[in-house]
Amino acid sequence: MALFEYKAYDNTGAAVNSELTSNTLENAKKLISDEGLHLVSIKEKSTQASLTLFRSEKLSLDELEFITSELSLLLRSGVKIDKSLHILSKGKANTPSGKLLGELSQSVKRGESLADALSHHPDFDNLYVNLVKMGEASGELSKVFAGLAQDLIFRKELKSKIIQALTYPSVILMVCILAIVFVFNFIVPQMGGLFEGNDNLPVYTLFLLEASKWMQEYQWFLFGGIIAAGIGIKVALQKGMINDQLDEILIKLPLLKSAVHQIERIRFNTSMALMLDAGVQLDKAIELAAGTVKNRYLREGLLSAKSKVKRGVSLTDALSASPIYPDFFISLLEVGEESGQLTPVFEEIANRSRNDFGSWTSRVTSLLEPLMILIMGGIVGSVVVVMLLSIMSVNDGL
Repeated sequence: MALFEYKAYDNTGAAVNSELTSNTLENAKKLISDEGLHLVSIKEKSTQASLTLFRSEKLSLDELEFITSELSLLLRSGVKIDKSLHILSKGKANTPSGKLLGELSQSVKRGESLADALSHHPDFDNLYVNLVKMGEASGELSKVFAGLAQDLIFRKELKSKIIQALTYPSVILMVCILAIVFVFNFIVPQMGGLFEGNDNLPVYTLFLLEASKWMQEYQWFLFGGIIAAGIGIKVALQKGMINDQLDEILIKLPLLKSAVHQIERIRFNTSMALMLDAGVQLDKAIELAAGTVKNRYLREGLLSAKSKVKRGVSLTDALSASPIYPDFFISLLEVGEESGQLTPVFEEIANRSRNDFGSWTSRVTSLLEPLMILIMGGIVGSVVVVMLLSIMSVNDGL
């Protein structure tokens, strides 16, 4: 199968820029003609270029949320799904999301279900695809897209809070590193001239001078090694080589343990509320919602809860073993299970967890700010003190 990129016009005169896969060029032209399009140009794209383009053009959360919200609005207005996709693709012409929408539109026009068309694109996870499948079966696709749009908004807010929690400490850390580099490259060497020819320097002065000399000679190797290590860690994470170890470390570190539990609780409960509201069976909802949990150890615990529910164990008992559910939330689940109102309970837990994570972010930021400043001041101050003591010792020796 080859990938073809083409430009055509529909019966209304609107331009269509999209891609399709076909065995031959002639068959590709026939497929375009069968869809009622007037072909202008078509060319084959190489597999390598296609893969490179795909990797670099992965849709962002903002784009996914926009597409989902607009589809909900168009469907609610009575526009059919293939026409909705076509309308959105025209508004996003020559963009990654526009090409994706064009492909989805063509797939639906060929008789493929939207859920099957979405499943071919990794931008849409299993939760998204399964909810769309439920929406197509129940005829409530607009409602499903509205719920998915709300979920994507929550994901954006969560990502924003995580970035907010990491940004300020990262800036302080960079300032600290730059201050250390400046001191060892400029301040210490200039003051080092005061000690030339003196063979009776204190140990701490010799250590400081040697550290400065080492920094000037090898700092580029040091920074290169740090960059290489960072790239290596990123590649290892992408290939899943150290993910298990990292997941285990994150749920054991005292400072990060609470945050990881809160983040995963938000993801799982938001997904559960969506699935149950769409009419998904409880055990299937747990399985799909657990797929949104990033930490492997917490995800496996939730999947074991799904097995217990299938065996007839109550939801409350099944989830009570998971560390993401403290006693208070278990009590809420028990009330929801007894009343048959689980969806609002999962929504309430997700909302409370968002508030808890916001409070945690504020506390950690407030704690790290003075801590990083203290570390930076301690390092720079120590260098200054050592230099002053060294000058005093030299003067005393005169």
